[in-house]
Amino acid sequence: MPWHRKHLLTIEELSRAEIEQLLATAGAFRRILDRKVKKVPALRGKTIVNLFLEPSTRTRISFEMAAKLLSADTISFDAAASSTTKGETLRDTAQNIQALNADMIVLRHSASGSPLYLSRVLGIPVINAGDGAHEHPTQALLDVFTMREKLGDLKGRKIVILGDILFSRVARSNIHALTKLGANVTIVGPSTLVPRWFEALGVKVSHNLRSALEDADVVMLLRIQHERQASGHFPSVGEYTGMFGLNKTRAEWIKPDAIIMHPGPINRGVEIDSDLADSPRSVILQQVTNGIAVRMAALYLCAGGQPEHVLAPVE
Repeated sequence: MPWHRKHLLTIEELSRAEIEQLLATAGAFRRILDRKVKKVPALRGKTIVNLFLEPSTRTRISFEMAAKLLSADTISFDAAASSTTKGETLRDTAQNIQALNADMIVLRHSASGSPLYLSRVLGIPVINAGDGAHEHPTQALLDVFTMREKLGDLKGRKIVILGDILFSRVARSNIHALTKLGANVTIVGPSTLVPRWFEALGVKVSHNLRSALEDADVVMLLRIQHERQASGHFPSVGEYTGMFGLNKTRAEWIKPDAIIMHPGPINRGVEIDSDLADSPRSVILQQVTNGIAVRMAALYLCAGGQPEHVLAPVE
């Protein structure tokens, strides 16, 4: 099936077939990353602008590396270097970038819906690199890619997402992706951060950590999104860690072969102990590596590439 989407804005709008296409294309690029010559000419002559108006390390570098490995030219802006600090609107900034002959914009922004807005006012592809507490589609794709790499088919697998669900764009995108792929998703944390209305998304809501972790195939930890919380949603970080932090004792409640994930950045000693983050059960660094392949796939497909084409390395 050919790829028809110009933009990658949300996981919610994707069909299961489209998710499978993205993952299959990422699989081809992941194999390329293991070759001696990693660079391919797929986007040679294209210019991709990374417009990151919210702090980022992994996602920004991952998109930059993905674009370079596709032979695209890349230009990166952050909030401090952007004219938005002078009062320029997001629309004007993006339209000026388009007028400078950019071929694609990768946007990270604190406002939910900002990539959708730009997709309606620009004539070039827009990829969402995280918009407020709404969605982070490429993070969910790399998470699912990593799970399938370790577990195979996710149908019927128990996936637990633990932490600040309410303010997490990663959680929302993962919920959409995992439920479409047939996984059984349980979200757990304090009731203030894991409200019951999430059940409408097809997940199980729990506030009991032990029962949630029992028989889990995957445990994904999320940090507390202090920057998005208007007020305190729990008494203290210490109390949160005491009730919901993943430590060696609590890790015994999950399956022996279960994997531990985290989208980063990690707050060691808060949502997860360092020993677990660095343990053989952790796939956190594999997630980072797989993120390059997933973002290569997203850039390639949204630029008009097709999944079935064979990509030759740049000699």
